Amino acid sequence: MKMNRRSFLKAGLGGAVLLGAAGTACHYLNMIDVKGRILIVGGGAAGCSFAARLMRRISNPDITLIDPADRQYYQPGFTFIASGVFEADQVWKPMNKCLPDGIKWIKDSVVALDPVKQQVRTAGGETVEYDFLVLTPGLQLNWNMVEGISQDTLGVGNAHCIYDFVGAQRTWPAIQELVKKGGRGVYTDTWTKHKCGGAPKKICMLTEDLARREGRREAVQLDYYCSEKALYDVPLYTPRLLQIYEERGIGLEVNHRVTGIDTAARKVYLEKHEKQLVKETDEAGVEQEVEKDVVTPLVEDYDFLSFVPPQSAPDFVKQSGLSWTEGKLARDGWVMVDQETLIHKTFPNVVSLGDVAGIPTSKTSAAIRKQLPIAVENLLCVMQGKEPTEKYNGYACCPIVTDYGHVLLCEFDYNKDADITFPFSLLDMSKEQRAAWWLKKYFLKPMFFHGMLTGYM
Repeated sequence: MKMNRRSFLKAGLGGAVLLGAAGTACHYLNMIDVKGRILIVGGGAAGCSFAARLMRRISNPDITLIDPADRQYYQPGFTFIASGVFEADQVWKPMNKCLPDGIKWIKDSVVALDPVKQQVRTAGGETVEYDFLVLTPGLQLNWNMVEGISQDTLGVGNAHCIYDFVGAQRTWPAIQELVKKGGRGVYTDTWTKHKCGGAPKKICMLTEDLARREGRREAVQLDYYCSEKALYDVPLYTPRLLQIYEERGIGLEVNHRVTGIDTAARKVYLEKHEKQLVKETDEAGVEQEVEKDVVTPLVEDYDFLSFVPPQSAPDFVKQSGLSWTEGKLARDGWVMVDQETLIHKTFPNVVSLGDVAGIPTSKTSAAIRKQLPIAVENLLCVMQGKEPTEKYNGYACCPIVTDYGHVLLCEFDYNKDADITFPFSLLDMSKEQRAAWWLKKYFLKPMFFHGMLTGYM
């Protein structure tokens, strides 16, 4: 079934209205009279939306939210700033206009968290106690783990990062200059779990598309260095993404990690990580093959560089005793929650979702939107002395922009199985679609500010 722009817009708007209306009715019909001091740490997409939903569910809420930010950013829009689609002032609103009425907002940062004493300490020295904790502080960009550059020096030596608001603004003129003058663009991601894993891939393909549109493709060499063993790992979408890179002549290397940048010389330092079988002799003199990690350093020249810093849970979370202590999620301090209920495995009065949650799915706003109703309902169950009943299936959505006009809309669950939502289930979503571009460009941002943050969607 084909869908034109008008029918898609009607379906999208109609669906948004229905979802909002149904959600509002459900909220007001199911008000609950529960007691307890609820503390939300972090007022980003997850924290602000959680607060709004709670205000619609609890008849006499006692909610405090701690966050130091002046602005609420629509962070998925940073890629569109970096590619000239959005202006910088289109992706944020004042924080005080995004938080729901009736909550107490402490405009400060948390520096320490004690889940045993059930209290946090802020940078300003205030101690805040709670009965129930919603942990949604997002993640931490570890700029210090890339030698030679910092958040303050983004753009120096034409080294850029679209995960930063200012960095995204500096990226767009640099991409235009690369296309105009020609040269080599090097694009990288990072080896830790990170928010919106598709973003580095998007900005690479958008640069390529811009070069083609400007008739300058032959003047530009583009190479993508992926830290994982594959460019993508969701079976329905990976073949087409690989095909796009091959068709457009974008160089692809896997298992590469950025360690440093020489901005003066315009060189990026990487390590290639491989598993190889190495012959070793044991104590008994028997020779055998052993699999070992082999690291090979290399240096690449660039004219334009897009890089991503390693990411982790915030330091105060790592030091709180709430993080995983074993497994892949332990290294970077992600919060140890049950992947279905989003309730902490040791402290049942703690719920965590969003980027900081230690669950095996992508860190995207779309994932947060699906986590929210589950986390809210399960917290309310805990507050009533009941077992949490709602379950999250790991749904995430990564709209990978492949050019100025098409998006490979990747929707999947914990098992990496496609989990396609209507009306996109009517289309072949294993390939990029213009309808998904309309969703990305026109709908997702207003849905975020007017639907998700207000607790309606």
